[in-house]
Amino acid sequence: MDPRSLLLGSFQAAVAAADPGHILPSHLPSPPRGRTLVVGGGKAAASMAATVEAHWPTDAPLSGLVVTRYQHGLPTRRIEVVEASHPLPDGRGEAAALRMLDMSRQLGPDDLLLALISGGGSSLLAAPVEGVTLKELRQVTKALLHAGASIHDINTVRKHLTRLSGGQLAQAAQAAHGLALIISDVVGDDPGSIASGPCAPDASSCVDALEQLQRLQITPPEGVRHHLEACAAGHLPDTPKPGAPCFARMENRVIASAHGSLMAAVRYFEQHGVPAVLLSDKVGGNAQSVARQHAALVHALARRQALALISGGETTVTLQPRHGRGGRNSEYLLALALALSETPAWAIACDTDGIDGSEDNAGALLTPDTLVRARAQELDAAGRLTAHDSHGFFSALGDLIVTGPTRTNVNDYRALVIGLG
Repeated sequence: MDPRSLLLGSFQAAVAAADPGHILPSHLPSPPRGRTLVVGGGKAAASMAATVEAHWPTDAPLSGLVVTRYQHGLPTRRIEVVEASHPLPDGRGEAAALRMLDMSRQLGPDDLLLALISGGGSSLLAAPVEGVTLKELRQVTKALLHAGASIHDINTVRKHLTRLSGGQLAQAAQAAHGLALIISDVVGDDPGSIASGPCAPDASSCVDALEQLQRLQITPPEGVRHHLEACAAGHLPDTPKPGAPCFARMENRVIASAHGSLMAAVRYFEQHGVPAVLLSDKVGGNAQSVARQHAALVHALARRQALALISGGETTVTLQPRHGRGGRNSEYLLALALALSETPAWAIACDTDGIDGSEDNAGALLTPDTLVRARAQELDAAGRLTAHDSHGFFSALGDLIVTGPTRTNVNDYRALVIGLG
């Protein structure tokens, strides 16, 4: 198998390991005595809902509503699927979130709340709290993204500005039994961090949210500032905390994570005769810094035999007011190309949801002659990196990877292969 096909195949194996159609059925509970309400949100929401429908008894009551990103929907019969905006929330997601809260409050002790949660749910289920407008919520979300905030930092703020997150969905449905089936896109797989934890206790507070904004030097809109300060002072209720009664009948269960997908890629490489090592499924920090660390590891190994170095997690990119196009995975690869210099290597970096940042590509591919081909086209690799224009760089070389929506999301996938010749 040629190296390009090998790398693409490894990514496909990683995505397949997190396909809701394969992983979700074994986790479905038996129907309750009453009715089952399915709610949820995320990039995998439509695929999860379709899977529930396909495996739920036809004579058992089933209804619900889930929200997914635009162009991520699938046809369903019993569970309504709404498409909305990500990463910045819009009115469609807001309206759907409010409907979910209303439906959940109507559940009784014989009913079941089945929550389908996946990455992206924070934005897709973002109904602002009273006193905060959707425009203000979008403003603070955009500021957090541009500041290079980690997903933990972003969710710490958003949990205290929206009505479902931070355990508030569980609070609304506390009269019923609840089960949240979760596809994790965060490092550590904490249910409280995935999609801002709509069914999980929130250990953070409004004070923490204010401190995050201050640390990132973000001046929040007036409505956001007023709400967080009032909550921090005890004038408004905070999100439900660990030990709150609403969690007594609620189970949060992670059914897919980065580790499982990365191990599927390790097995794929080994099945094709290439030894593979899983470096970590928890890589975070600046994309360029991670690339330089990985290049240093390659130089230290000085290995001539084939070896695949696999990693996952979620890196960040801190943008300047004026910047080009590109997501964290293509930025990682461009920085890796420069850091490797003349050391030959193949690499792939993609987001398992099929979308690198807010671009239309999943990621890109690095070849041993990437910089040679770039110079032949008079592409300034270092200049493009400084301008955060990795999308334009790899597009010009024909090395973007476009998959379309995968309808799952277990974070970034990176494979760096040396010694392939």
